[in-house]
Amino acid sequence: MMNKNKTIPNFKNEDEERDFWANHSPLDYFDIKDFKRASFPKLKLSVKSISIRLPEDMLAELKTLANKKDIPYQSYFFRA
Repeated sequence: MMNKNKTIPNFKNEDEERDFWANHSPLDYFDIKDFKRASFPKLKLSVKSISIRLPEDMLAELKTLANKKDIPYQSYFFRA
């Protein structure tokens, strides 16, 4: 349950803010009933498709590793 008396303190720097949120729940400071769904109708994708050539054995290994993590190999390549 939200305590309406709680206010987020002013922080001197990011380290202080990081330490604060590491030990406090945002749920104690925000009421989800006040949230509104965001809409970004003009938002454009910030990624671009590319094609690259890989040796077959490297691609096979990539697919094996991605399969172990249950993600598409195309996504795994850039996360590894």
